Amino acid sequence: MITSTANEKVRYVRSLHRKPVRHKENRFIVEGMRLIEEMKKAGQEPVFVFCTELFSGRPRAIALLQALRASGTQVLGVSDQVMRAMSDTKTPQGVLAVSRFPQMAPVHSALTLVLDGVRDPGNLGTILRSAEAAAVGQVITAKGTTDVFSPKVVRGGMGAHFRLPIWYDREWQEIEAALHDRQVLLADPQGDLAYYEVDWTKPSTLIVGGEAEGARREAREFADRGVAIPMQAGVESLNVAVATSIMLFEAARQRSAQAHDLCSSRAGSFV
Repeated sequence: MITSTANEKVRYVRSLHRKPVRHKENRFIVEGMRLIEEMKKAGQEPVFVFCTELFSGRPRAIALLQALRASGTQVLGVSDQVMRAMSDTKTPQGVLAVSRFPQMAPVHSALTLVLDGVRDPGNLGTILRSAEAAAVGQVITAKGTTDVFSPKVVRGGMGAHFRLPIWYDREWQEIEAALHDRQVLLADPQGDLAYYEVDWTKPSTLIVGGEAEGARREAREFADRGVAIPMQAGVESLNVAVATSIMLFEAARQRSAQAHDLCSSRAGSFV
């Protein structure tokens, strides 16, 4: 049982709340039973895990901790005070892990999402969760976007970090070079094209800018068209996570409809 916040491993975990340390170490904090379970399901093992005595006595927790130990993960008991010192939540769940940055190749998909300057961790986590649900093949974050591995973003992503390929902290020259062969659309309240008028079945890139300033000049110059969500007169804008989710699920709907039509036409050819 670790009872001192001066413990070397505890100090190491606390240092991972800082972005430069996370990216130097290629490690980040995963807090809560559900997120650690999702990490295990995705085939990623924690570097080590901390848990409190109260947590370790729950039936579901016992099964999780047994599975972690069986796979060779070091599980360390800590006092409630130490857990609070490592956590950035007001009420820690009693279990916290350190994970390596996931390394996943982009999935072949009709859609890539680029985030340029999204600053709110809650918004970014929600967007990642929606991107996974809408079968986005890859998310790219441009420099100036909130760190995808900050604890609040990880909690908001609800496990998306372990299943969704994320190319993070990239310069615009790198992004343009990687995405030159597809239509590029910019989410823009003044865009000349409604989101449901876009042919999302084509290989596409959707760029979403930040909450206050929107996308930077490089993103606007790279985009072929601006895409908007028509709204009731007098409504200024939607939350960036909500707006992004609406567009992503319209893209998913179109791709699903195309796949259904293709299957139907193939089935008909055998009649």
